[in-house]
Amino acid sequence: MIGNPILRKKSSDVKKRAEAEKILGDLRDTLINLQKKKRIGRALAAPQIGYLRKVVYFNLPKRSFAMVNPKIVWNSKRQFEVWDSCFSFDVSFFVKIKRHKKIHVEYRTAEGNPLIEEFGDDMSELVQHEVDHLHGILAIDHLRDSRKIILREEWEKRYK
Repeated sequence: MIGNPILRKKSSDVKKRAEAEKILGDLRDTLINLQKKKRIGRALAAPQIGYLRKVVYFNLPKRSFAMVNPKIVWNSKRQFEVWDSCFSFDVSFFVKIKRHKKIHVEYRTAEGNPLIEEFGDDMSELVQHEVDHLHGILAIDHLRDSRKIILREEWEKRYK
């Protein structure tokens, strides 16, 4: 949860595929459980479940995939505002923050294959959010105006 000091620490690269596979199994199981329980969420980073390693798992309606050792290697100058929430604060509130509209991410797949992929719009926001976790950064750290916080209940009434 939000007060857990591990969320503020920087993660290390994963060097062995077996380590990545173990973490990914735990991430996948935890994310699927959280999605059922909270009825929200698309991804989970390793620090959120106690691993200080650079691993993220995404479970989206049309695609499930992993990023091992992801690094944002380019971002657009253009930004957009988005309502962001997080399992680390129990998805109990949302903050309106700015994110880059497009990014390029270099990472390894679950199988260990290197990849560079472009993400835009909501996927760009999601990947930035998860990569932030690997560096000890939470969505609330991007908040510049305390009036841009709403409780989940209010967010669902307005936007869902």
